[in-house]
Amino acid sequence: MDSTLTAEASVSSDGKLVVFVVFARGRAVQCSITRDVLEQYFWAPIGANDARLLKSYTDGHRRIAAAVERKVLRVPGEPIRLNAADFSL
Repeated sequence: MDSTLTAEASVSSDGKLVVFVVFARGRAVQCSITRDVLEQYFWAPIGANDARLLKSYTDGHRRIAAAVERKVLRVPGEPIRLNAADFSL
């Protein structure tokens, strides 16, 4: 599947999510990844500021894109929220 994560990501107002858009299968899909996942699997320090959280998101771009692609195949057209289950073995 050919999907593209947008470069523009932002931290939610409550600081618990990084939100972004993926273009997959010709559609824009709203996506998010939890702060907990970025702390557990992408080396974001616990309690990191917004800039550091976004850097962890950017650094983990490929793994995050792969997880989004898997979820888009399972739930096409619905918003995607990545959590720890999407990255644990």
